[in-house]
Order: sequence, then structure tokens, then C-alpha cells
Amino acid sequence: MILVTGAAGFIGSALIAELNRRGTTDILAVDNLGSDLRWKNLRKLRFDDYMESDDFITDLLASDLPSLEAIFHLGACSSTTETDASFLIRNNFEFTKHLATWAVDNDVRFIYASSAATYGDGTKGFSDNHDELLDLVPLNMYGYSKHLFDLWCVNNSILDQVVGLKYFNVFGPNEYHKADMRSFILKSYEQIQDTGKVRLFKSYLPQYAHGDQERDFLYVKDAVDMTLYFLDHPYLNGIYNIGTGAARSWNQLVKAVFAAMGREPNIEYVDMPDAIRNQYQYFTQADMSKLRTSGYTKAPMPLEQSVADYVQNYLVKEEYFGAF
Repeated sequence: MILVTGAAGFIGSALIAELNRRGTTDILAVDNLGSDLRWKNLRKLRFDDYMESDDFITDLLASDLPSLEAIFHLGACSSTTETDASFLIRNNFEFTKHLATWAVDNDVRFIYASSAATYGDGTKGFSDNHDELLDLVPLNMYGYSKHLFDLWCVNNSILDQVVGLKYFNVFGPNEYHKADMRSFILKSYEQIQDTGKVRLFKSYLPQYAHGDQERDFLYVKDAVDMTLYFLDHPYLNGIYNIGTGAARSWNQLVKAVFAAMGREPNIEYVDMPDAIRNQYQYFTQADMSKLRTSGYTKAPMPLEQSVADYVQNYLVKEEYFGAF
């Protein structure tokens, strides 16, 4: 059996969809469905059992879990604006420690979601080299909660027994429930529908024109393919970046959305809020050399193609991921 935490979430539900496509349904899905729309992400998926996270934690602490082949620990509070540090520590750090300890003690493959937010403002670069972990300074508490667990793995000498994946800017189906943490593809799609234009932040650095700030945008289908690569190659361990390795600008991203909707670009540049201006990232780009050296050769879907797939096959149709 394969355990997936965050099973109704964005990447978790897409991961289960791909496992289903492979013919795997022996899955224990764990999440906290709450009162948002994430339950809809489960409707087309096939899995043997579902547990709420509180019940799962109780069974975990009592060591009353079924026999597992692998754990994909994707469940976390992913809000970069969450200010309750104690909540983030309990949810993203303490629980992950318990689950990782159980997995290592029981010789179960453990693959967990770290985050590119651990890289902070990017001045230290975006290398997933373990030797550089101690130099990273995350900008927000979410990034710090993920960074703490990466460091815990180092301090407890288990990085050679687990896999941590630093996801960059992932977008795609099943992110509807993520409120303000939804990708800008979805937000811009909604802006275009409502107003016919998209608003982007102005640049406050002379080397970047308005809207030319850059991110490493990754389609969720590619993120899932890279994630499952580590299930297929159990001898690979450690921390790896999950991105494209090619930064693209917000202008390019938004123009791809307009093109996918069959409309001419109409972009308005607005002032950046003071609250985020001093910690805004102007550039992120995953160093993908480590994953490539490991043997992963598949090229990610080009941005324009992936945006078109997302917009035309999911957003327009108000469709959710299923076994495809």
C-alpha cells in the first residue's frame, strides 16, 4: 500500500491520478478536508481507504498503521502568509518528524515535500547541494518550517534514507481550493474573465522592466512525473529541486494565458504593496543538474503548451483531475 498525505490537495490528488493511470489503487489517502472544495479533487480518484489527518496521527503514534511500500508526505499548510508560527511548527515540522521517524524505523520509502521557499531571496542561489543548506535564510515562516525539517534530516543523519523535494512554482488542475495560494495562471484567467485584463506588479529594480520579474513555473503533470521518479528509483535519496531550470517572466506567463483564451494581451502594472516590497523575489530558477545527473531525462512541457493545456482542458471546462 502507498500512503499519500495531502491526498485531496493540489499535488497529492494529481499524484494519485497518475498512480491510478499506472494501475495502482492500493492507496491510503490522508487529508483534512475541512470546509473548502478540496473534497472534489477526490471524486474521480481510486484508493482503498481515506483517513482524516487527526485519526491518522493517532494511529501513527500508536504504531497502528497498515503495511506500507512508500509514503508521499505532501500534506502541509502551504500558505506563505501564515503568521501563526506555532501552528506551522506543529503541522509542517513536528508531524513530519513523527512520520519520517516511523518510516525510517520500518524501512518504508519516505518522500516528502520541501519547498523552494527555503531559498529565501535567492542571493544564496538555488542549488540543492546538501552542503549549502545551512546557508539558506527563508523569508517567511512557511519556508522556515520546511527548512527546519530539511535541517533536522541532516542533523539526524537520515538524508541518505529519505527524499526531500523542493517544489518551485507549480501550477495546474486541482488548485481551486487554495484561495490566495492559487497559481497566477488561475488568478489571471479569472481576472481576464471578469475584467478583460490582468494586473501585474511594477518592478522596483532597474534591471527588471515591469512584469519581467522571473519565476521557475512548473506544470503539475511534470511535478508528479519527477516525484514518482523517486518511487521508481529507490536507491536515490537526499534533497532535489523540482522545477524546469528555465525562469520565465510574469509577462510571458500572462501572455500565454491570453493566448490560450484566444484574446489579445491587456496588462496593467500596479504598485506592489509595501508589506511585501522588501521581501519580493525578482528571480527564481531551479538548479536541475542534480536531478539530471541522477538519470532523469524527460524535458518538462514548455510553458505556453502547459498553460494552454491547463486553461483549455481544465479551467474552461471547470474540470478536476481524474484517472486519465
